[in-house]
Amino acid sequence: MTRKTFSQWLAAAALLPVLLVPAAQAQTQTQSAVWPTKPVKIVVTFPPGGAPDTLARLLADKWSQALGQPVTVDNKPGAGGNIGADFVAKSSPDGTTLVIGTVGTHAINPSLYTTMPYNHVRDFTPVTFLASTPNMLVVNNSVPARNVKELIELAKKQPLTFGSAGSGTSIHLSGELFNTQAGVKMQHIPYKGRAQAVPDLLGGRITMMFDNMPSALPLVKAGEIRALAVTSATRSPAAPNVPTLAESGLPQFEATSWFALLGPAGMPRDVQLRINAETARVLALPDVKEKLATLGLDPAPGTPEALAALIQAETAKWARVVKESGAKAD
Repeated sequence: MTRKTFSQWLAAAALLPVLLVPAAQAQTQTQSAVWPTKPVKIVVTFPPGGAPDTLARLLADKWSQALGQPVTVDNKPGAGGNIGADFVAKSSPDGTTLVIGTVGTHAINPSLYTTMPYNHVRDFTPVTFLASTPNMLVVNNSVPARNVKELIELAKKQPLTFGSAGSGTSIHLSGELFNTQAGVKMQHIPYKGRAQAVPDLLGGRITMMFDNMPSALPLVKAGEIRALAVTSATRSPAAPNVPTLAESGLPQFEATSWFALLGPAGMPRDVQLRINAETARVLALPDVKEKLATLGLDPAPGTPEALAALIQAETAKWARVVKESGAKAD
């Protein structure tokens, strides 16, 4: 059986039959007015400035305008996103505390960390997939390598380092996957967030990063760092001149960062579907779509069931990567 790319899997998951949704949606029309009856908080598990923070603030702004209740963003970084995710897992399931889950918090970390403060499936109610983005392999401008082949040759001759937004992030595991497939051993340098890592990349204290495209692309366009490749199966429309790692000599390489909306376990079905519908409405707005496209974020809202299936598949995928790479939660 051929290996599905992330985009192929996402498209298949979106077509999953959801037999209970029509009845639940009818119920929502009469009951969903109960949400929200008080202010809503969207927890971001990383510092301000990255892709999850961008998505949360877009939702907060549009929801606040339409729902008659304040919606705020609460950044709770640390432990590869586990601190913020755990906070939401232990919150009331009334729909007023939500989290921007990531491939780290809801697929990678369960295999990477020896102990977890939450169960990434049992302790959450899936609401909807939000968006995905490639990671971008970027290097300090002083690095002599001009492409991936030259970077691999350089890594075999001298010690190189790659920074990340923390252990367990897709930025970290992209680097570990690169080590495995390229046959090199670059040293991982974890930070508490990309905002802390980028100054060291610009200053040459680390060699490279696999940064989320929304964060890396403005710096690339400004000439402050150099992009060598993207980690998706196909080139990104936001950076069409940047090749994929697969076409740069690593044909099996694919690592996609994704972001989803979840609440605590036990959220009522009508509230779950109301939030799902409100999120889809926001992501379809022309100004939101334009902003996300500019940043290299591909929105793809779907059913809660499709999100649950995706989390299951991604958990299995990244468990294999963690095992094969020997990655550790530094």
